[in-house]
Amino acid sequence: MVEDTENHIGHIVTPGECITSDTAFMRGHGTYLDEERVLSSLAGVVERVNKLISVKPLRSRYTGEIGDVVVGRIIDVSNRGIVGQKRWKVDTNSRQDSVLLLSSINLPGGVQRRKSESDELQMRMFFAEGDLVVAEAQAFFGDGAMSLHTRSLKYGKLRNGSFVVVSPSLVQRSRSHFHTLPFGVDVILGLNGYIWVSKSVPQSEVELNPEAVYSNENQEISVVERETIARVCNCIQALNKQFMSIHDTAIIYAYEASLNYPIQDLLKDEVMAQIKIEVLANLRNE
Repeated sequence: MVEDTENHIGHIVTPGECITSDTAFMRGHGTYLDEERVLSSLAGVVERVNKLISVKPLRSRYTGEIGDVVVGRIIDVSNRGIVGQKRWKVDTNSRQDSVLLLSSINLPGGVQRRKSESDELQMRMFFAEGDLVVAEAQAFFGDGAMSLHTRSLKYGKLRNGSFVVVSPSLVQRSRSHFHTLPFGVDVILGLNGYIWVSKSVPQSEVELNPEAVYSNENQEISVVERETIARVCNCIQALNKQFMSIHDTAIIYAYEASLNYPIQDLLKDEVMAQIKIEVLANLRNE
């Protein structure tokens, strides 16, 4: 039983488990009342908004909200879009594919002008099938499809790294989902459960060469950098398999705990369990 609700947001519950007996709280999605107690109706993570208690399922498709940072894969480039607009179709791990309109991207060099017919003809020069992108949800269409935009230098095509898939419910919402970790790795925590781990590139370098946003060429990545990226990816997978909230602090603690083991051993059950113990101990001591 989650006795102190305020201190147990993010607590994982199972069906029928009591979340709180405090009558001041209202029940939300994933909960039901039984003798004035709020119980969980599914396996998931407890969330609270003011006095509203809900449970977010551990295994479900991502349901987007406006302003969400997501990582996605381009699966289709079409010249026949919604109301005649040209667009890319993007897999964002949600119930249906998301849409990135040509009018919702930055042109190379950050030029501000109306998109022309020549831009439409070279849409695959910007994003092609198979490309990974980071974008922000800006609206929803009438059929529920999510509309994305990349009108910022921090959004765009992803390079120099590795792709990790986790449960969307475990990715913790925060003020920023772009993190530069102290061991030379950048991490983008997509709220849709898609995570990108890459070589750290200074923001000043991106600003000096904005056309690189659409480049398909990876920068030179050393063996040490590749090993660090692989270790971080395995640490994120370990947190996911142990049903732990995934955020920058947890990843840093998991990485520090993993240094006692070879990279290839990090996904063994006994190693993941030990990493979980050390991460929880460090989080409690904060």
